[in-house]
Amino acid sequence: MSEPLYNTAILRLAATIPHETRLAAPQGTSRKVSPICGSRVTADVVLDTAGYIIDFGQEVRACALGQASASILGAGVLGKSASDLRVAHTSLAAFLKAEGDVPAGWPDLEIFRPAQAYKARHPSILLAFDAAASAAEDATVTASA
Repeated sequence: MSEPLYNTAILRLAATIPHETRLAAPQGTSRKVSPICGSRVTADVVLDTAGYIIDFGQEVRACALGQASASILGAGVLGKSASDLRVAHTSLAAFLKAEGDVPAGWPDLEIFRPAQAYKARHPSILLAFDAAASAAEDATVTASA
């Protein structure tokens, strides 16, 4: 028997999103919108001098799957670099397509294994990681300019 797409763990994560307040003075910001469902995530970051996230904020307007993904991201984003987040985003996309393993360093993303069979749900799950990676990349470019 397959696992349900929406379960208690997903709903619990969706209800407890860390860093769910936009930053007043971010170094980088990115807003990503799912073309399929309209879910959206805006991410703000502040980096230290080595390029690692020391402050993070997000505004999440998404389904329970997108909210759960943003919750997992928020719990582990501090201390990550733009590169770390882009690798996690790319690995998560491969995992959702059943073409790779759970992204290294993000074991809680295993919770999305049942979503592999629902391609239309993938963009919402990927939004928070894409927005955070893009915001950190934006901050990195701004800092080097």
